Amino acid sequence: PIRTVDTGYGIERFTWLSHGSASCFHAVYGELLDKIMGLAGVSIPDKKLLEEFARVSGLISISKSVSRAENWRRIAYRLGIDSDELQRIMNPIVDVFAVTDHTKCLAFMLAEGVVPSNVEEGYLTRLIIRRTYRLLRNLNIENLMPDIVDMQIAYWSRDFPHLMDMRSEILDLLRIEIEKYEQTLKRGRDLVRRLIRDVRSRGESEIPISKLVELYDSHGMTPEVVSEVAASEGLTINVPEGFYSFVAERHISSSRAPFKMAEEIEDLGIDVSGLPETKPLYYEDQYMREFKAKVLKVSGSRVILDRTAFYPEGGGQPADHGFLEFNGVRARVYDVKKAPGNVIVHFVEGAIPREGCEVRGVIDWDRRISLMRHHTATHLVMGAARRVLGEHVWQAGAQKDVEASRLDITHPKRLSREEIARIEELANEAAMRNMPVEIFWMPREEAERKYGFRLYQGGVVPGREIRVVKTGDWEVEACGGTHCRSTGEVGLIKIVRTERIQDGVERIIFSAGLPALKRTQEAEAKILRAAELLEVPIEKFDVALERVVGEWRNLRKERDRLMERIAGVMAEQYISSAQEVGGIKVISRIVKSREADVDLLIKVSNEIVKMSPNAIALLIRINGDARAIVRVGSEALKLGFNAAEIARKIGLILGGGGSGKPDFAQAGGVRVEAAHKALEEAKSIIYGIAGG
Repeated sequence: PIRTVDTGYGIERFTWLSHGSASCFHAVYGELLDKIMGLAGVSIPDKKLLEEFARVSGLISISKSVSRAENWRRIAYRLGIDSDELQRIMNPIVDVFAVTDHTKCLAFMLAEGVVPSNVEEGYLTRLIIRRTYRLLRNLNIENLMPDIVDMQIAYWSRDFPHLMDMRSEILDLLRIEIEKYEQTLKRGRDLVRRLIRDVRSRGESEIPISKLVELYDSHGMTPEVVSEVAASEGLTINVPEGFYSFVAERHISSSRAPFKMAEEIEDLGIDVSGLPETKPLYYEDQYMREFKAKVLKVSGSRVILDRTAFYPEGGGQPADHGFLEFNGVRARVYDVKKAPGNVIVHFVEGAIPREGCEVRGVIDWDRRISLMRHHTATHLVMGAARRVLGEHVWQAGAQKDVEASRLDITHPKRLSREEIARIEELANEAAMRNMPVEIFWMPREEAERKYGFRLYQGGVVPGREIRVVKTGDWEVEACGGTHCRSTGEVGLIKIVRTERIQDGVERIIFSAGLPALKRTQEAEAKILRAAELLEVPIEKFDVALERVVGEWRNLRKERDRLMERIAGVMAEQYISSAQEVGGIKVISRIVKSREADVDLLIKVSNEIVKMSPNAIALLIRINGDARAIVRVGSEALKLGFNAAEIARKIGLILGGGGSGKPDFAQAGGVRVEAAHKALEEAKSIIYGIAGG
């Protein structure tokens, strides 16, 4: 996301011109192109034809108003060859050219840590991988995609050595994404078949463009694959020109917020025009607990000082809290924010100081030091995650807090227990090394030259000079937050849990310092309590728990077997008293909760239609509310009975709702007294259809 920029300059054409090659691809890729041609079993039958094709193609308009088919026709006309024949000869060659270009692009993008996903640059990477896979599938060598990317790495690493350094990560990311896509294709083909049946049932002959986009966006089904499935079902799909450009633009424009160098500054309800910048004492001394300042402006509960040690909310770090003392009174500072012009606004509760008076600021130190520990711990966890998972890991977001913080990182799959444990272990080792945390300002260009773009883990920061936080030899980031003097002050770091917040992004939630100790003690107390309940020493807790869980599972299986038997007996009893009309057996019962729960009634209804496919079961369980089960047998279905429609009617009478499928549905409501009425109404619907 940092170094790769698609400018579209076409500089490679100068190389083509100077080499006099058959095509631009021959000039750029040389022997590598020949190898890929060999893997695909594609040869150039007529070098002169290729040269003429390349020359004439350069003269053809790529305007969106001209279709691909029309461009082929124009090129064929200029070459004096039939369009279909030209495509037969050139399509495999064009596919190899595209594969060669795409796999080079993938090698560089993946080397920079772009994780394939459904947002921003991750989506472009996914788009290119899937398009390349499709092209290789045309050539019957889709299984060789990692090998071809590996060839690109070897070829280009002579000039770009970082590609070889990232080789294993590039190939791992690629294989994971290919595996995901292959699984998607397997699931998607059945989905397309269902869609085609739905289109036909409506008397339509085409799949709408909106559905093609949905199939691609939500299910990864390319229009070409949809066309293949549709063709096997006797349906034709017209893939629109520029389909991939359209969906890529759609994703990027919808997922990316307007670019901003700094955080958005909200309206704080106070006019700061004409006021000088507030002197940030929290940068001069992060351990300053008290300070004196002059009140420059007051508006309601908002107070602006000439200087402050209160850190304003920003960079994922909450604001400091504390007090302002003046004239023998104390006012609580409950929030601090930055206004335009680097003016800091304090939100105060209680007595408000007058403009011009001197105040004494007192920082809530317990809160501040906890935030400092969590912020420094964020850098340690980030460095640990990259060491465990690989150089593709980037910070996708972070939020610090007093009790726990979160760090969002780019990664293609869920973190394993082993990976989480190793990240936690390395982060704690870094803390125990008691490395100095150095903070200094540097010119932006100098910092980028010295430390690289890894500086911008939290996004690009504004200004010609940037504040650099260097945590020993562990991590270097451009950061505006408050930090400990050394990593040893962070104390214990405990990863609480991880979450998958979106495709390609893992969230690590952790605690640092005393909150981490507190969480560890709470977890230990629960384990000790569980060991006491199991009457075993804590060392044997896991073995005892496995034994108890095994016994519980066996008991549950036995219970299920008994429930099946009970359901069968109840079904036989209910069928024996069924009302029959028009060849349909209607079983209707109101059951109190002490006789059967809803799960048992569902089993009973299932047994009823197994025994009598021409039966319809109407079962209502009443307790504090009413729950209805409607089951329609296979023979009754053929006569037009619909469980979902009956359930909706029952639900309305019960003062609730109902839904489901034609053969099985449920309803519920709070009007228990209406259960008999609901049952009679349902029976009248059935009798009406059955002709009774």
